[in-house]
Amino acid sequence: MTATVRVYSGNGMSASLIELLPQFERAHGCKVDVIYAPAQVMLREVKAGRTADLGLIGSGVMDQVVKLGYTVPASVRVLTRNGIGVGVLAGAPRPDLSSVESFKRALLNAKSVAYTTEGASGIYFAGLIEKLGIAEPIKAKAKTRSGGLIAEFVVSGEAEIAVQQIPEIMAVAGVDYAGPLPAEIQSITVGTAGVFTDAKEPQLAQALLDFLRSPAAARVFKSRGLEPADG
Repeated sequence: MTATVRVYSGNGMSASLIELLPQFERAHGCKVDVIYAPAQVMLREVKAGRTADLGLIGSGVMDQVVKLGYTVPASVRVLTRNGIGVGVLAGAPRPDLSSVESFKRALLNAKSVAYTTEGASGIYFAGLIEKLGIAEPIKAKAKTRSGGLIAEFVVSGEAEIAVQQIPEIMAVAGVDYAGPLPAEIQSITVGTAGVFTDAKEPQLAQALLDFLRSPAAARVFKSRGLEPADG
């Protein structure tokens, strides 16, 4: 019987994993089953006892999962880093993101703005517009959902711009990545991987983690908007 490695992953890894996992499956004669979910949804699933073999999770949630005893602490490794960016419809004018003030103007001038409510970038963005003093007008024209690739709303015409982690923006066909948030208000997500304590396939999970830290994986990550970890 072919072994199956179960993986929890954030959506930011989806485009990279679609390209990388077939290589791992061929090399190890196994299947990899990935469930994509926002970090907070993943955390609820884990707390409810629905774990997997390997978790690909932002460092903040990974710290909680380790503290709760669901992940083997010694297995945890940093995989990637990435910031938050803006996406617009392919071919549309790109907003000026060169300063905090120009970013604010871009948000206020947009007919609609899409972001997630439970993804790490969406939670950060909701707090950011409060700090910038523009929460009320942005929320009034916002297009939101709990998670997923929010730039899909740009393709469907339901939003003019999308704000999400850069690799998630880049993963949506028909959307142009307009650029990152200004440095002064940028938020960097550190992507980590760890083997769950009750993994049914711990050896394959560790092998997959090692593969995702390989030079071959690093090249794919970089092409998808993720900055690979050093070493």
